[in-house]
Amino acid sequence: MVDFRPIAYVFGRILIVMAILMLGPAAIDWSVGDENASALLFSALITGGIGGLIALATVNGLGGSFDIRQAYLLTAVIWFGLPVFAGLPFMLGVPNLHFTEAYFEAVSGITTTGATVIYGLDGMPPGMNLWRGLLNAAGGLGIAFVAMIFLPVMRVGGMQFFRTEGFDTFGKALPRATDIAKQLLGLYLGLILAAGVTYAAIGMTPLDATVHAMASIATGGFSPRDASFNPYVGAGEYLGALFMFLGSLPYVRYVQLINGDMRPLWRDSQIRAYVKVLGFAVGSVTLWRWLTSDMEFEDVFRESLFNLTSIMSSTGFFTGSFPLWGGYMLVVAFVIGMIGACSGSSASGLSVFRGQLMWAALVQQLRQIVSPGRMAPVKYEGRTVGPDVLDALILYVAGFILTLGVLTVAMTLTGVDTTSSLFAVWTSLGNIGYGFGPIVERTGTFVDLPDAAKWIMTLAMLLGRLGLLTIFVLVLPRFWQR
Repeated sequence: MVDFRPIAYVFGRILIVMAILMLGPAAIDWSVGDENASALLFSALITGGIGGLIALATVNGLGGSFDIRQAYLLTAVIWFGLPVFAGLPFMLGVPNLHFTEAYFEAVSGITTTGATVIYGLDGMPPGMNLWRGLLNAAGGLGIAFVAMIFLPVMRVGGMQFFRTEGFDTFGKALPRATDIAKQLLGLYLGLILAAGVTYAAIGMTPLDATVHAMASIATGGFSPRDASFNPYVGAGEYLGALFMFLGSLPYVRYVQLINGDMRPLWRDSQIRAYVKVLGFAVGSVTLWRWLTSDMEFEDVFRESLFNLTSIMSSTGFFTGSFPLWGGYMLVVAFVIGMIGACSGSSASGLSVFRGQLMWAALVQQLRQIVSPGRMAPVKYEGRTVGPDVLDALILYVAGFILTLGVLTVAMTLTGVDTTSSLFAVWTSLGNIGYGFGPIVERTGTFVDLPDAAKWIMTLAMLLGRLGLLTIFVLVLPRFWQR
């Protein structure tokens, strides 16, 4: 029998933290005399009050360590439960969304997807735009912890391969979990601060610089402007691409770097592969667009660099007319969006690591066909990849593709056209945030989708963020019978 008290206690404590975070946006709106401050304050009182009651009622459940079932349940409870409270400001204040849209917006922020149902961001109270940025920042930090610690332990999608390379490395260099948390928090906030100062230096307003900085490092994509980065073309695109790239690298490498060892960062084959794939995508799309349009080469390169980095890092910012280019660009965008960035970061998608392993396994099978007597194990960075890792990897990739197809069909049944359905599920499952297709062209948002389609996207965002199997395993009767 699963003891739910430790799970509820942790969830209650997290709700208290979320309530405290709401006070910052409330103070911003209060300082400018915006009545929306009362909605944020009331949301904070509800969230903090319920969180405090849950924590007090379950404090007697503390004492032991979490087992594997509790780890799965805690992960699911946090990511499914937090958006209920994170969406309260969207319902009680501007923009006065109904529950479906508020939950969608909150899930998109916490999962760092960046898809939105809000049109008219420029006229929103500053506190509400700050709250959206804080959702991205909080979600990105939480995802970093899950990616570095929980997923390897829970053996999700082949991530157990990192148990010796990531988590155990921490165990040797940083014996206590609190040391990991402190260093990761300091690193994360430091990157956000660096991005914010840089954005402010190129002319962004304080609000724009703060929100864009949080969304860039968290690879979240929420912007306080409907036009996203378009008001800051030029230097903003180059710098935005840089910080989105930095936010999509494995956090374990940064922690090792600040502990005095930079060799893993330079030697990481996943990072090198990420740079190569992104470089090929940017180079080929730039050449294609330059030869088929009347745009200047530098303009094409800058737009391609920013937008493709945004897609592959699963951020969701955009500039120029890039979403309308179509053709070859759309194919490249779809592929790199599926691949995603690096495992162990706040980015999503299948991940470069899994792509490398799939390629290595394919090459090994082809060699086996050519030379049946040859026994060559699959290797990654010189280490043999065990059958358990490959089995989990194949199951995860197959599940990802199958989920993409099933949810796309389900969305078409709600009345959405095929193109919009495919890319809506693609952007949700990969936590990318980009919108393509006729339905999103009017506003650049997903506000025109029917509610049923929004719920499908919401489910896809959560499935993609939690690695599919983390959720699917919860519906198995055997999981509850252990």
